[in-house]
Amino acid sequence: MPFVDLDPDLAALRPLGGFFVLRTTTAAGGPDPRPLPTLADTYETGTSDICRNALTSRVATVADRLRTSEPRVSASVTHQALAARLWSVALGCAALYGRLPDLDPRLLRWDAAASAPDDLWLTEIRPLPADAATLADTVLEGHLVPLGAALHSRYGTAAGLLWGNAGSALAGAARELHRWARANARTDVAERARALTSGLFAHPLLHATGALTGTAFRRRSCCLYYRVPGGGLCGDCCFTRPPRPSPRAPSG
Repeated sequence: MPFVDLDPDLAALRPLGGFFVLRTTTAAGGPDPRPLPTLADTYETGTSDICRNALTSRVATVADRLRTSEPRVSASVTHQALAARLWSVALGCAALYGRLPDLDPRLLRWDAAASAPDDLWLTEIRPLPADAATLADTVLEGHLVPLGAALHSRYGTAAGLLWGNAGSALAGAARELHRWARANARTDVAERARALTSGLFAHPLLHATGALTGTAFRRRSCCLYYRVPGGGLCGDCCFTRPPRPSPRAPSG
């Protein structure tokens, strides 16, 4: 099927649900997102309250929901969830529209107290090319590099773990998009998602994070979810069984 231009509401993402949907300020109804911080604010490592509190609040909320007392564990889960949101929106738009909305952190407002799809608002639609290089510049360089730096600085979360999260989140988004495409006879969408994902995993920041075989991914690091009370191993974990409990397990 031919590609279509990005519409003001990014309506083509709605059938995919969950992490793929992105609110825009053109949508009717709903709260005004302007009081919310931008993701650019959130990634700042300075001392501004608006910069510090959004990310700190989300990590604390995740810790409370998971009943974990380890900030590095809740920081890892927070990171992977936001990475999954960004990859899902970017890959979904690229595969469905053949265009990518500019996801500049200054254009995305973030409600740290909300879950997907009510957490992110895009304030302006600026079309970009939908090739793997542009996706890498937009998501990896624009978001995951500064987000990882902020979490590493504040919580000591290992860089290897965070890049493993980025790879896992990308693979998960691609897998869900492929599942939807197959169920809806959109082989064009499935093929474009596959090609873009393959191109993204060739990027130096993702290449060493794990092995992608078809839609299956095996990462080379652990997200630490096994340390959550009642948690276990994720489907793409590097471990085959949870490590034995220790005061501080390796985080990379």
